[in-house]
Formats: sequence, structure tokens, C-alpha cells
Amino acid sequence: MAPTGATATPAARAAHGRAARKRAPRSSHAAWIPGVDRSDPVAVLERQGRDRLQELLPIRYGRMTASPFAFLRGAAAVMAADLASQPHTGLTVQLCGDAHLLNFGLFASPERALHFDLNDFDETHPGPFEWDVKRLAASVAVAGRENGYAETRVRRAAEAAAAGYRKGIRRLADRGELAVWYERIDADRLIPLVRSAGRRRRAESSLTRARRRTSLHALGKLTETVDGRRRIVRDPPLLEPAGASDMAALRKIFSDYRSTLAEERRLLLDRYRFADAARKVVGVGSVGTRCFIVLLTGRDTDDPLFLQIKEATRSVLEEHLPGGPYVHPGHRVVAGQRLLQSASDIFLGWMTGPQGRAFYWRQLRDMKGSANVAGMTPDELVAYARLCGTALARAHARSGDRVAIAAYLGGAETFEHAVADFALRYADQNARDHAALDSAVAAGVVRAAPGI
Repeated sequence: MAPTGATATPAARAAHGRAARKRAPRSSHAAWIPGVDRSDPVAVLERQGRDRLQELLPIRYGRMTASPFAFLRGAAAVMAADLASQPHTGLTVQLCGDAHLLNFGLFASPERALHFDLNDFDETHPGPFEWDVKRLAASVAVAGRENGYAETRVRRAAEAAAAGYRKGIRRLADRGELAVWYERIDADRLIPLVRSAGRRRRAESSLTRARRRTSLHALGKLTETVDGRRRIVRDPPLLEPAGASDMAALRKIFSDYRSTLAEERRLLLDRYRFADAARKVVGVGSVGTRCFIVLLTGRDTDDPLFLQIKEATRSVLEEHLPGGPYVHPGHRVVAGQRLLQSASDIFLGWMTGPQGRAFYWRQLRDMKGSANVAGMTPDELVAYARLCGTALARAHARSGDRVAIAAYLGGAETFEHAVADFALRYADQNARDHAALDSAVAAGVVRAAPGI
């Protein structure tokens, strides 16, 4: 049993971490051999889509067929089942659950500082720390191959992700509790990763654009004035005005969401008025879940607040791991985000909607930005992967036993070499799964609408 509580000494926690090497030796993380009973990946995706909006599923499949990396983004359920088939350490953290490269990025703290961190928590759930590391490293390998890098360069980038994690956890293991909790990664750390002057200017420009991505900026992009009133523009099928029944339901559940905010934020929210709402298609893996955006206005119509209301379903990890502390899926997402992120959206909240469906709320645009992975040089991908691994370590250190994990990982490079081996092998598996989806579309088993 793991030593817990204030009485557990660092030495006891470290011993527990080293003992986990008997259950899952560090070199064992290199393995990936699919079992004969491995589920068909297309069948996994179809099962996941049964409770989604059926008319939107062709968009999901169309986006996933675009490339192996796009497939990986939408196939968190497939990889969760694969990870569950392997031995694991038992060293539990609050997992992101979908820690691929594009689920890291820029966001604003309540103090309006720009941070680099995880930014997607739909699949968050307690589980073995290495599952997030392996998904990150696999995404690096898939992205590197898609960029046309030599295999040695791809391996180096995958190793860098795991090395960033190992070194980050070991550094934080020696720090106090408040120091770990207050740990931040400032967005300006992205600039030194870029070698050439031209790319550095583009990176600085990206930070500037992220700082401008606010509700006020979205007002000009997403709305128009109709009969003197602001309305969200139509862009079917990606952005559709909410129907009368949806509009009534959104107004009704607004007060329930409000109750999950801190008191001072309820007061702030009360200064805004409900103006309009629309259904929005978002992401890759999320397509088909119910998602809306709501336009609120404050002092006047030029003082907007855009909120996103997204359906929360069961995490893809839940069928493979013990239950977590939250019954409500929206509560699970919100609590996981607050725990893993260095600073969370002040309007993050959750509630139950029509037909008992769970939702969570957040700001639609709040100085958010993401990296252009496809435009990176091999060396830039290495540096970016290392930064993502460091950010993941910071997130895990808030919920898991960082001392035990650091002791398990140790000072040698055994873990990152093994994870890189896994990442390359899983990139091969992902390519086969992507081809299987292409074949299913060609055979008419599933319908895809590419390019939307």
C-alpha cells in the first residue's frame, strides 16, 4: 500500500516509487504488441458515437481521415483501451486523458498573464501517470513522421517529451507543496525554442495574436447586427442558431451553472445579459457531442462575453480504471481542469441540462493559442515536445505523489528510451488504424464528410 498523508516521509514515498519497478520495469514501457482480441478501432469509434448527434458524425470521420495525426486526435478511446491492455505502474495522478501535442497551448490566467499549459480536459480521470506520457510521446512520433522527418529525428523528439517529463517531476519532487502549486510556465518560454530570426518573429506574432483573442475580438468574427441587436452569424453546419427549444433550455440552465461559480464570480456574471446562442461544432474527437456558444452583453452591446457550453460524457478512461470521485461528468471535467491547470478560467462551471445530460461552461476565447506543429523544424519539435513534457509533469505533480514518481523514473534515461520505442511502435499502429478507417469509409461502413 502506498504511504499517504502528512506522516509519510519522503524516504517512504520514494521507496514506494522504486517498488513500482517490480510491477512495471521502466524498460517494459517500450512494449507494444496488439493482442489477438484487440477491438476493431472503427467499432470503438462507432460505439462512442451512438449517443452523439448522428448528423454530425460524418464531419468527425471526415476530420479523422484527413491524416494519421488527425486520426490520433479523435481516437482517444482507441488508445485508452490499448494502454489498459499493458502492465502499469499503479502510480496514480489526475490524468489529462488526452495529452497529445495539440492539447497543449496558451491561455490567460485571471491576472491576464499568458501561460503555457494543458488545455483540454474532456477525458480527465485518475490513472497511471505513464498513460499521459505515452499518449504525448506517441503524438510527437506521429507528428514527426507526418512532417517528413527522418526516423532518428522522430525518435529524438519522442524521447524529448518523456525526458522533459522525467526531469520536470524530479525537479518538483525536491520542492515544497506551495512552490509546486504555484509553479507556472510563462508563454515567453516559447520564444527561445525558435532558432531562426524569421521563425522567432512569427512566434512573437503568435503570442500577440493570442493576447488579442478575447470576447471583444470574437464579437466582430462571430456576430452581426440584425434589427439593431447583436446576433451570432450562421455558418452551417459548423455554427447554427439555437432552436427555440434549445434557447429556452439554455436560459433555464444558466442559473444552475451560475451556482457552481465562486460568489464573487456570480456577481460578475450577473452583470451580463443573455443575448443569443448557437450550436457549434468543435474539435475532432468531440464532434457530435452537444456544444453551444452563448453571447452575453455587459455594459452595452460592445461589452461582450462569449461562453461555450460543452456536453461532458464519460471519460474514455472510465471503463478501464477504478471510478473517480465525481459522479457528474461535468463536475469531473471542471474539477480535473482546476487541479491540472496552473490557473483556470474564472467562468469554468458545470450543470445538468435537458434529458439529464451533463455540461460544463467556460469562456469561448480567452487569449488562447496553439503551436503550429506542422510548421516546426525537427529541432523545434524536439524543444516543443520537451516543453510539453515539462508542462505535463507540472500538472501531475499537483495531484499525484511526485516523490514516488520521481523515484520510479530515476536519474538514468531508461524511461525515455523505452517510451520512445513505444511511441514509434504505436505510431505504426495508429497508421494501420487510420488506414482501417479509410477502408471503412470507402466500403460505406461509415460516412465521412471531409474538408468541413
